[in-house]
Order: sequence, then structure tokens, then C-alpha cells
Amino acid sequence: MQVSLPGLLVCVAILAIAYYSRGMLIVGLVASQAFGATAVVTLTFLGGSSPLIYTIFEVLLVAAVAARRRIWFDLGSVFGSIRPVWILASLMVYAIIGAWLFPRFFAGQTAVFVQSKIRGTVVEASLAPVSANISQTGYFILGGLTTIALCTLLLHASRIDQIRRGFFLWCGLHAGMGVVDFVGKNAGVGDVLAPIRTANYAIISDAYEAGFARITGPFSEASSFAGASLACLAFSYTYWRWTRSRLAQCLSAILLFLTFLSTSSTAYVGLTLLCIPVALSMSASVLRGKVEREEILIAVLMVVGVVAVMGISLYRADALDPFVRLFSSTIINKADSASGHERAYWNFKSLQSFIDTTGLGVGFGSSRASSWPIAVLSQLGFFGSLMMAMLLVTLARGLSGVRQWVAPETDAVVASIRNASFAGIIANSVSGGSADPGILFFIALAVVSATRVGALRTAAGFDPGSRYQAAQPVPAVDAA
Repeated sequence: MQVSLPGLLVCVAILAIAYYSRGMLIVGLVASQAFGATAVVTLTFLGGSSPLIYTIFEVLLVAAVAARRRIWFDLGSVFGSIRPVWILASLMVYAIIGAWLFPRFFAGQTAVFVQSKIRGTVVEASLAPVSANISQTGYFILGGLTTIALCTLLLHASRIDQIRRGFFLWCGLHAGMGVVDFVGKNAGVGDVLAPIRTANYAIISDAYEAGFARITGPFSEASSFAGASLACLAFSYTYWRWTRSRLAQCLSAILLFLTFLSTSSTAYVGLTLLCIPVALSMSASVLRGKVEREEILIAVLMVVGVVAVMGISLYRADALDPFVRLFSSTIINKADSASGHERAYWNFKSLQSFIDTTGLGVGFGSSRASSWPIAVLSQLGFFGSLMMAMLLVTLARGLSGVRQWVAPETDAVVASIRNASFAGIIANSVSGGSADPGILFFIALAVVSATRVGALRTAAGFDPGSRYQAAQPVPAVDAA
């Protein structure tokens, strides 16, 4: 085991900031997502696996909840009132059994893609037990335990303010480090964030695409940074639309700028998909005849952007050629590139392994794909995919049907977190290689599930006055 000093220093810094934010574990857990390639240790006995910063906060949170004096009573309350927790627990058990059994039972019967001893290289091999069965399953189980621990805390007391502060800190750190990376690379300073990338990953932080420096921030590559940018953008944009927060508005503008300049196909495809519900919402407002000020602002900015592009192209015809080349290389010609063919082959063979194992899957961590849904199907099989789909339905439902029993601020935070989680899932669906949905999914699942139970408890003790107050429009706020 090798300890990383930069990783420890970053972890201590997050703990200090979270402590002064009055929510050390919850705020620290959410904010630690900003460091996507910073590891505390490298576990040599697990094939060089390097847990990221957020796993330390997961362990601390689970340990703190497990040490509570009334832990068994609290767990009984969680399992007795939150039904999705049973589905999650069943999926965790299935993942453990599958990771141990399926690589042995179907050994040699299908081909999989595994990490080779050469850093960052993925090779095709026959199915067999690998160290990733332990490490990736461990991360997934730790994520599930984090959901249960968060549900325990959120049911015991209202901590939505800590959740909100944590997400704004995460978005702020992500945007800030993205701007630093962008300025450093374009000013000729170089990769100034290299010292905090301590994970045992293939670091591709000095790449260029069509003449543009690829923004990676504190992540290992541009696609990972783009996925996190989409999630942060979904949170800040949703919170801005619900509460008119000036801070969320500024963060949305910065994150949109960074997403555009990340030069990642994940960013562009994901942003296009995220624009669909936004366009539908604006269209519905127009049909109702109730267009909000924020929607007018968005429309004006879009028109100004189109006019500016047309003006630049008329003034100088070749001024936009670099952007055209960037669009062609990341979107139009992506599928025909060597990387595109390779990733398509990964997905094809992953689907083939699902068939070769008669729908049971190859086991958690046994293989790598290039799309999260395909990874789930190939590793967890039909039954695991069904349970994962049920959890996604729970997340998609959000606070539907109980919104009138929830305070406006809580409703805004929960909706923002849910949208951020789905934005992360969209990004993983474009380029994700593991069946693990990520820590953001587990946090969002806990927040949505616990808030629904709290709303139902409020409804059970119905007070006409409280319902009237909860049903009021979201008030305008200027800060997070």
C-alpha cells in the first residue's frame, strides 16, 4: 500500500472546509467529488487500485452512522419506511454473489476486456476472476452503504441545508479548477493541476483536439471532466430556475462555458440530450402564455449567440474553421475514428458476453464496456439490470405526488440533485465503462427516498396551515 501525500493534504483541506460549513461528513462527501483523479492510497494487493478522495468520506460517514447508539433502531426505521432500500440491499447481495461466482462458473466461455499490467491499457481476454471483481464490487457496496447511512441521517433530522451547501461547494470547486486548467493551458503555463492527479489511472491531461487544449480539470481525461461538468451544470441550472439564485446563475454560465470548451464528445452529446427537456419546458411555457423572465433571458442569449456567429463568419469566412474541425472530430467523425471503433467493439463484445452467460452476467468488475447501460447488462445480467432499473424509476419519480408536503427550498434542492444524477448517468451512458452508477447516484437516491418518507410523515399529521405554506411558490434568493 502506497500513501499519497497530495491526496492526504487535499482530504484534510476538504475536511477543514466542510467543518466550517457546519456539516463535515455530508458536505465533505459531496464536495470531494470535485477531485476525480486524486487518490489517498494505492492498494498494490488489489492490482494497483487507487481509491479516490470521496471513498474516504464514504467510509467515515458509514462508520459514524454505524457507531450511533441507536443504530439498530435507526436501521429498522430505514428498512421499515423506505422500500427502495430493500431493492438496493438485494442488488448489493446479488453483486457480491455474481462477482465471486460468475467469473468462475463461466470461466473461459466468453471474452471480456480487462485492465492489463501496463497502466491504462485494456486488453481482450477469456473470462476469469480478476482483482477488479473485488475492488469495483467493494466500491459499489460502499456506495450502497452510503445510501443507507445517508437515509439514516436524513430521516433522523433535516439536513437538506448541509446537502445544499455540499453541492454548491462541489460545483464551485469543479468550476474553479476547470477555469484554472483552461487558463493555465492557454496561457502557456502548462498543466498546473498535475500534482493532485495521484490516482493510478491513465492520465491524459495534455491532449489537444483540432488545435484546442482539452480541459481536464482535476480529472484524468476530458470525458471524465465533461461528465462531472454536465452533472454540476444540471444542478446549478435547475436550482437557478427554481429559486432564481444569483450564485447558481453564475455557476451555470461558467459550467456551460467549460462544457463547451472541454472538446469531449461526451460533453456535446450529453449537453444535446439535456437541452431537450429544457426546450420542452420553454415550449410549454409559450403554449400556456406564461413565459418567465429566465426563459426570455435564455432565448435572448441564444439569438445573440447565433447573430454573433453569423457576423463573425461574414466578416472573416475562415474564422470559424477551428470550431468546425472540432465539431467534425468530436461528433461527426467520432464513430469512424480508431477510438470509436474500439469502444464500439467493447460494447459489442459486452453484449455478446451477456448472451454467452444466458443473461446472468459476467460478474461485477469482470469486464469493461463503453456505455453504462451495456456495462450493467453484461456484468449484472438480467436480474441485476432489473433491480437497477427499479432504482432508476424511484429516482425519476422524485417527489411526484408528495410535493405539496415539502418546503419549497427542499423541493428545489431535491429536484436539482435528481437532475444532476441523471445528467451524470447520461454522461456515463455515452462513455462509462463500469456498472457502478457512481457516488452521485447513491447520494441522490438517499436524498429523494428520505425526503419522500418525510413528506409522507408530514401528510399523516396533516395541518391545513402547513400544507398552504408548503404549496407556496419558491421564493427568490440571491445566494446559496
